[in-house]
Formats: sequence, structure tokens, C-alpha cells
Amino acid sequence: MAATIQQPLKVQCSPPSSFSISSSSSQTRLFSVSCCSITSPLTLVNGNVDQSRTEIRLGLPSKGRLATDALDLLKDCQLSVKQVNPRQYVAEIPQLSNLEVWFQRPKDIVRKLVSGDLDLGFVGLDTVSEFGQGNEDLILVHDALDFGDCRLSLAIPKYGIFENINSLKELAEMPHWTPERPLRVATGFTYLGPKFLKENGLKYVTFSAADGALEAAPAMGIADAIVDLVSSGTTLRENNLKEIDGGVVLESQAVFVASRKSLIKRKGVLDITHEMIERLEAHLRADGQFTVTANMRGNSAEDVAERILSQTSLSGLQGPTISPVFCKRDGRVSADYYAIVICVPKKALYKSVRQLRAIGGSGVLVSPLTYIFDEETPRWRQLLVELGL
Repeated sequence: MAATIQQPLKVQCSPPSSFSISSSSSQTRLFSVSCCSITSPLTLVNGNVDQSRTEIRLGLPSKGRLATDALDLLKDCQLSVKQVNPRQYVAEIPQLSNLEVWFQRPKDIVRKLVSGDLDLGFVGLDTVSEFGQGNEDLILVHDALDFGDCRLSLAIPKYGIFENINSLKELAEMPHWTPERPLRVATGFTYLGPKFLKENGLKYVTFSAADGALEAAPAMGIADAIVDLVSSGTTLRENNLKEIDGGVVLESQAVFVASRKSLIKRKGVLDITHEMIERLEAHLRADGQFTVTANMRGNSAEDVAERILSQTSLSGLQGPTISPVFCKRDGRVSADYYAIVICVPKKALYKSVRQLRAIGGSGVLVSPLTYIFDEETPRWRQLLVELGL
């Protein structure tokens, strides 16, 4: 049976800084901090790293909004995940042969990509950055899947000594922070948090590692500030906390990430990645786009095109494609009018339809687009360049 071995946490700090991290558990542990990496767990079989498997493994979040949105996106790309039993951690995507889907905690997806137990994964950029820590084997295949949007941000109280502090620079210049009385920060991001504050000039800081309900820490007096994920900011405001200028550690959303070694060395991983990129890109490009078809009278296709492109709301859109519409009249076949097709974003849809009707368009039909395939997906070319292939 494979055994998971957690390597010791190794952190070092250059002498001028006074950073520390303590655990929120009953046993407190202090660490000095710098921007170094934490060794990830390795899956071992009889003492050796297992490289014998032939199946390709994709990691997906096991629960929460991120999990639901990932499954929905794959379904929209005609890559529905088939899970026989919702309690099982392994599933499949029938359209992709030899692929196993493993449901894991987001941080475990990153760790297992690094260790080689997974080949591909969907996870938030914040999780990749926190638990991957710049590992060169992790490669972002698609960095904008359009769900899971949030930001990792520093937040401080609106009251007390922080009432007039509105920027990270002002926070760093406060005379309150000394070796004896450092700024106390509660966070679950014990790599990104210390790294960010050190890079922004805060010399005297201690971090308490904590998960969940961090917004209560300043009011309870156990922290001066927090570093946590923020979506709308409502929870911060309801707990009398505020974000400050320059305090955003990372803008995050869901990404498609892969192991560089797997892409290069494991048979079939690159081919499956190519297909997934094609499907993802085609669907995401089409999202919010509509095909508008209308009939329009004109002396020629060029005459119709000139009228359409003279309209400000239609100029610059994809198209128009113009085709003659033939009919038989008095025994003769002729083109009395033309069918025009344009691609319109949702926000410009109604205005575009009004403009078409204003210049003689009739019988306007609107259909949502499902996919827009490029001749070649730019992200695929970028991936091959990054892999040196």
C-alpha cells in the first residue's frame, strides 16, 4: 500500500527580519520565515517513488463551490464527469480514455501534482501559489477559467489605532511595531502572507496559523490584522474590517494546472491536455456571445456590408457574413435580398438588433453560441513553447 510521508517544514530567515509563525493549536510552535519552499508529501511504494502507473489522473476539488463550478464547466465542454457513487473519490470522463478523475482537497491536488500522484488539476490560483510555492514542475495550462474569482488580501480594523490607516505604506510606517510588540497577523496562508509583508517593508510581524472565521480574530484581541480570501468584502465590512491600498496579495480564480514532468514523460498526458485546452478555450470564448441573423434588401453583398459597417454598434463585431437569398419569381431565379450573420456580445445584443432593423433588417434571429474554435488555440502554442517542444 502506498504511504504518504510528510517531510519536515524547513524555513529560514535572513537576520534583519523578525518574522514568526505560531500554530493556533494548543501546542504553539514558532518558526522564522523567509520565501523558501516547503517540501511536499511524496507517495512511496516500498521506499521508492511510484512511476509504474499508466492511467492519467486529473484532480478536482472534492466539495464546495469550486467543485460544483469545475464540474459544470467540464459538462459545458461536453466532458461530463461520470461518478457511479457520490461517496467514491474516483470517477471518469468517458470522452477521455485512460483518464481517472480524483476528488481531493484543493491543497492536496497541488501537493500531489508536485509529488507525481496527479498529472492534471483544477484548483484556485491562490492554492497553487500557497502550496506550490513557485515549484518549477507546476505549469499553468489555462490561467483564467472564469470561476472562483477572489483575492487574497490584508485587512485591518476600521477602529482604534488603525482608524486613519488606509494604505500598506502607512501600516508599515506605524511606530507601534517593534521586536517586542510586532504586528500580529492571523492567516491560513503561512507562505504567501509572510512573503508579501516582508517584500513590502514590514519588519516586525508575527503570524498565527488559523483556518476559518479569521474576521473575528482582531475583535477577540488575538490578532491585529488578517490575510484571507475576499470575494465581495461583505464579511469584512460586517466585522468592522477594511482592506487597504496596496494590501492585495494575489488576484485569484480557478486555473488548469499540470505537472511538467507528466506532460513530457507520461504517455497520453499531452494529448489529453491538448483536447481539454481546445474544448475549454472554445467554450469560454463563446460564453456570452450570440449569433444574430437577419434578412436585408440590397443591390449587392458589398452594398449591404457597407450599410452594416457604417453603424457604430455593429462596426468592429465579428462579421458580417453575407449570403444571397434566392427565390424563384416568374420562372426566374434571383436574389432579392441577403442574409447577414454577425457575432454579438451579450451587452451589445439589443442595441445591435435595433441598429439592424433601423437600416432595413427584418426577420432577426438570435441564437447563443456554444463554441468558437480557433484554427489553433493560442494557449496550446504557449504550452508547447514553455515545454520546449
